[in-house]
Amino acid sequence: MLDIFSRAVVSADASTSVIGSKELDSLKEFIAQGNRRLDAVNAIASNASCMVSDAIAGMICENQGLIQAGGNCYPNRRMAACLRDGEIILRYVTYALLAGDASVLNDRCLNGLKETYTALGVPATSTVRAVQIMKAQAAAHIKDQPSDELAGGKKRIMGSPVVEDRCESLVSEAGGYFDAVISALS
Repeated sequence: MLDIFSRAVVSADASTSVIGSKELDSLKEFIAQGNRRLDAVNAIASNASCMVSDAIAGMICENQGLIQAGGNCYPNRRMAACLRDGEIILRYVTYALLAGDASVLNDRCLNGLKETYTALGVPATSTVRAVQIMKAQAAAHIKDQPSDELAGGKKRIMGSPVVEDRCESLVSEAGGYFDAVISALS
């Protein structure tokens, strides 16, 4: 697994040069947004179980055949496997967001995922839909703006100060990791 610092060193080493001012500025920016990055990861991680179960429930609401006899979320052990896989995907997205690098997501989660799901008969469209729902939820939690209508009394706000332009870069970065998962499954 590489983080942004390791990647800078490996890139400079591969080109037999020193780390330049452009790379140093990028590393300084990464350090400057460290607390915001930790808040974003914490917001996702502390809501992970709800995010995954809501995403799977949303996927099933859109395709009721998944929970009927012969569906991919029937019987209970298949539903449990679906929830487990959703949590694994979300966990690796948070690892990538924390590291500022997708290598851990690509190497340990996405490598061979589509082939495995195809061999098991897992419908890619349903899985992609669940990931899309988690992506939207992650954006709301990073911005600390969960929906009142959907969350109701279970709504949790982290209480960190939200500055829109600062969060947008992290929302965009996290969205890119979710998009990588969607791309790998498609």
